[in-house]
Amino acid sequence: MADEKELSPEEYEALAVLQRKKDALKTEQETMLSTIKVEKNKWLKTSTLEDHSTLEKRFAEEFNMSLTDAKKHLDYKLKKYEVEGSDIPKMIKQMRKYRRTLKGTDRTNMTKSIDGLIDGYASHLEDSIENIYWLSKYKPLVQDMTCTEDQLIKLSYVNDEDTRRNMVDVLCKYWEAKIDKKLVGYNKEFSKLTKEMTSSKREFKRLIKNHMKTVDKKDIIKQNIVSLVSEQSGISARQIHERLPKKLFNKTTPSIISKMAISCNVTNVNGAFYKFSDDIKKDIYAYTAAFIDSDGYITMDKKFNPRVGLVATGERGKAFMLEMHKSLGCGRLHLDQKSPQDTRPVNRLNFYSHDDVVELLTKCRPHFRMKGKNADILLELLRMKKSYKKAEWYNERKTELFQLMKYENHKDHVGYDFSKDGIDITTVVKLHDKCKMFEMDKLEGVIA
Repeated sequence: MADEKELSPEEYEALAVLQRKKDALKTEQETMLSTIKVEKNKWLKTSTLEDHSTLEKRFAEEFNMSLTDAKKHLDYKLKKYEVEGSDIPKMIKQMRKYRRTLKGTDRTNMTKSIDGLIDGYASHLEDSIENIYWLSKYKPLVQDMTCTEDQLIKLSYVNDEDTRRNMVDVLCKYWEAKIDKKLVGYNKEFSKLTKEMTSSKREFKRLIKNHMKTVDKKDIIKQNIVSLVSEQSGISARQIHERLPKKLFNKTTPSIISKMAISCNVTNVNGAFYKFSDDIKKDIYAYTAAFIDSDGYITMDKKFNPRVGLVATGERGKAFMLEMHKSLGCGRLHLDQKSPQDTRPVNRLNFYSHDDVVELLTKCRPHFRMKGKNADILLELLRMKKSYKKAEWYNERKTELFQLMKYENHKDHVGYDFSKDGIDITTVVKLHDKCKMFEMDKLEGVIA
């Protein structure tokens, strides 16, 4: 084996400089993350009791990050503190039982171990309350509720505003009774306030119990499926199963997850799962317009038939086409088509019918950045074809619209031969000024 080449002093110095830069960048990154954490906690403690999804959007805007990153920062679902499948209270019980068989120093050491475990568990419960951001400012009162670890975990799943407000209202009533109790002596009023405090504790735990009745295990599993698919597109059922919390992992299988994913409106493409963000679905036509601008087309054929379509390649593209088809509720899918270059399969969502094209382009029109003129041309043509085929200007105008469409689609193509379609490149743009929309509005009485 050949000896390794020795580095020169200059090379050692260069490596040392690179290492110092690396260390400096690491320190800077840690400082930045620490600052974000402090600012995040400060912001959360001053936030209102709104539902979790609304808070995620406000957090993303406040800290100038994507919604996905905001969700990761606000991911606060608690996990059970277990050691080899046994929870801490169960372990403490077993240790105390074993302590009875010991004497002398061994018994003393076991007692210290038990006390240390209890202190660590108490600290874990305190941290758990602190991590439930909407409850952290009421931490002393939540501690008075003597919640078990399971109840705290259930609290971390409370996402709706109404339940949060009801719980905080109960805590405030408990706090008022506790303050008043300190101001009175041992009398009937003292007894009455004690009963109010006990009643508040029961009400708080009843709210937890009732909330979890409405959120059963299946709902929690579905929430986890949607969350994992949203974070990593193309994830498989087996990968989802492996990343579930232990309790949910034991209650499911990859086969069950595949079936449940369907009810979550998750798209399955050859065993890989994909899901549109809810924000995209809320403004689906803005997203569709952006998709058409970048990876779609608006045109007409030589027989003046409308052609609008979206194009995407590969498995991910197939999933997006399926999602778009479901979300828009119209169009015709053409999947797994052979590409001209014989590379990844091509997937298309095409729109052919008059009504589909008019509805799609009308709703997308305010959001187009590149193909707005194409949409206007096609909307004018379709309106003419529907009601004005017998108009004296119909044949001439539809030919002009064909030429305009060709021009808009190929004006950036260097060397494109417009003459084969009878297009005069110097005058074609002026055909936009002959638009018949105003005239059709007048004929239909839309304007006086």
